[in-house]
Amino acid sequence: MPHKLVRVQRSIPGGGRRRPVMLAIAGDSAAGKTTLTRGIAAALGPGRATAICVDDYHRYDRVERRGVPFTVLHPDSNYVDIMEQHLQLLALGQPILKPVYDHGSGQLVRPVLVEPHDFVIVEGLLPLHTKLARACFDITVYLDPPEAIRREWKLRRDCAERGYTREQVLAELERREPESAAYIRPQRQWADLCVRFAPIKGRPAARGTPLSAELLLRPTVQHPDLTEVLTDDDRRTVHLKLSRDADGRPVDALHIHGYAPREDSRIVEKAIWEQLSSGHGTPMPDSLGTLADGRRSEALAIAQLLVVWHLLEALE
Repeated sequence: MPHKLVRVQRSIPGGGRRRPVMLAIAGDSAAGKTTLTRGIAAALGPGRATAICVDDYHRYDRVERRGVPFTVLHPDSNYVDIMEQHLQLLALGQPILKPVYDHGSGQLVRPVLVEPHDFVIVEGLLPLHTKLARACFDITVYLDPPEAIRREWKLRRDCAERGYTREQVLAELERREPESAAYIRPQRQWADLCVRFAPIKGRPAARGTPLSAELLLRPTVQHPDLTEVLTDDDRRTVHLKLSRDADGRPVDALHIHGYAPREDSRIVEKAIWEQLSSGHGTPMPDSLGTLADGRRSEALAIAQLLVVWHLLEALE
């Protein structure tokens, strides 16, 4: 099977060419993929991470899409086979000539040469859609915000940055919903970490309170032993408990409270970093948790920190 061959090829020494560590970040439009990606890439350090978006593999530009019976969420609206080929090349340490979709203009523009560094971060709508694509990754993440929050984020972004009206965004969301259910959300089952930023259920929160986060740590990869890091004093900031996944199976759930005081969160982050960075000898990055508007989210910082740990461990 091709997807099994990819894993075999990646295990064979590359004749002096180092295999990059491959990370996938999947999720629906405006789920926070780019924000998570930027913070992780910055935390890894200059020149260490190559970040690409597989939405660049759209088959049609914005004008052409008006004449097709599906949206960009549908695999037939994307060059999935070329995406698979390029992911295989990157996973083996080879460069690619990547297409580029300009979200501002809605046009397909000049392709760019992409060289893989130590880490390759692949974000977008469909990075985990096929077996062959999934076989290229060492770590996989799915962003799963509540629909009401994601819609609010999409309205804010598309109206401010992409020239859409509120009515156009709402209409497109409704049009996309069947394909989101059919092609985007099923990728959640293939993620090693499922990340949800949302208010805590049942806890009243004043307007402007930073979102909390829940991270499902699936046993598909070996996660850090956080029980040695998180003490009883940390429970108002972070706590770990056994929960149930969507399929009913038990899974560790890490809860990060967005309302916790900054000084308390900072102590937890430093304790986790000192434990997780053992042997790497690098200080905790200052870029963790930075939102697009410059504000800081402690929940985002800890989520990014844990993904960075997985990448550093996989590089060993």
